[in-house]
Amino acid sequence: MDDMMLLAMMAGFLLALGAFSGVLAGLLGVGGGIILVPAFYYVFSGLGYDSPELMQICLGTSLATIIVTSLRSLAAHHKKGAVDGSILKGWGIGIAIGAALGMLVASSLRSEVLQTIFGVLAVIVGVYMTFGREKWRLGTEMPTGVLRAAMSPVIGFLSVLMGIGGGSFGVPTMSLFNVPIHRAVATASGFGVIIAVPSVIGFLLVDIAVAPPFTVGAVNFLAFGLVVAMTLITAPWGAALAHRMNPKPLKRVFGVFLIFVALNMLRKVLGW
Repeated sequence: MDDMMLLAMMAGFLLALGAFSGVLAGLLGVGGGIILVPAFYYVFSGLGYDSPELMQICLGTSLATIIVTSLRSLAAHHKKGAVDGSILKGWGIGIAIGAALGMLVASSLRSEVLQTIFGVLAVIVGVYMTFGREKWRLGTEMPTGVLRAAMSPVIGFLSVLMGIGGGSFGVPTMSLFNVPIHRAVATASGFGVIIAVPSVIGFLLVDIAVAPPFTVGAVNFLAFGLVVAMTLITAPWGAALAHRMNPKPLKRVFGVFLIFVALNMLRKVLGW
């Protein structure tokens, strides 16, 4: 296939992907990464860039987009006074350490292993989105001390292994410990920045043998630019739509969809 034709196809797929992920992020409050990682994988592999390091590119590129979208979200929530600074300060260091460790682990694993990890964790997230209840509680306030020191790196570590921001693990964690949902969502945008920045710096230094055009380390800047541009345009559309309808049933439908996407990824790893 002609290089320009391949590049045009890749750009078209990525623009559509960015638009779709932006609408879903605004409508359902889910981080774009949980949509982008499997989508990047299918786009890049479908265009002939399959390799043992492909999932590293998907993770690194997804996390790069999260820097921009999380900063924008954090600024918007901060203006409304919804961000809990004490949680960010108390949990931030542990999350950053976990993110750095997650990047080091991810850079040493083959694509099939990362696919398996993503698939298993995505099933868990999908099940929680489908069957979870806002009234579930593990405590009346956020953990401190040893428990916080143990939990905070896990959030960063698992998020990087999935290429996602702070929402998928941060929001349920805060909700389970009695943080109001609007404050949890706002604060999780800060988690996203803390997770993405150190991990992307590391992914930029990874050596990738087979990569799509405009890739530096494990970050594809063509995908990054196109997806971010479309996400910033369409996320407000999804947010506006959320105010006109009840997004809870759609969130459960998306949870089921995510489970099927994750199971399909696991199926491919197993060669079925």
